[in-house]
Amino acid sequence: MAKVAIFLATGFEETEMIATADVLRRAEALFKGSFPVVDLVSINDKKTVEGAHKLSINADKTIQEINFDEYDCLVLPGGQPGVDNLMLSETLMSAVEKHAKANKVVAAICAAPQILGKLGLVDKVEVTHYPGCDKYLDNAVKKPHMSAIADGNIITGSSIGGALQFGLQIVDQFTTTEQMLALHETLVFNY
Repeated sequence: MAKVAIFLATGFEETEMIATADVLRRAEALFKGSFPVVDLVSINDKKTVEGAHKLSINADKTIQEINFDEYDCLVLPGGQPGVDNLMLSETLMSAVEKHAKANKVVAAICAAPQILGKLGLVDKVEVTHYPGCDKYLDNAVKKPHMSAIADGNIITGSSIGGALQFGLQIVDQFTTTEQMLALHETLVFNY
């Protein structure tokens, strides 16, 4: 069972957020109790947040309304200027660092793994990221050719093209591989 918070800042990558939330909520529908809470959390003082491609999303909560300790996994979508805006939130940065150091799961996709690098959370950790978005990742083991990677309590995804796999990697972290594969099958990946 995992409670998840997905953080939205102005300029977030819409598909990465939606795909991740969708996969986690599908997992809950298939396996009751696996993801009972998947909150979309605005880091702004308003619940409506505009994404990088001008799609507005209504978050479930604002950052001021949540207790970070209640979540098992914190998710950071990519997108610009979304990632830069996430980094400007001292509240979020402090919580992500505390969460990771408590060995709780932190997941970041696209340009967002740079946040984990800036916080010193991915030294000698395998990560993937969007090509060219590797600032602060000099001490990580970079594998940008991978769609999604879990290394300990850190999960990273490469891009919008790997967003479903990123969501599935989070599912695999908190359920069984058999359950993740059952969900994978319903998504119908054709290679």
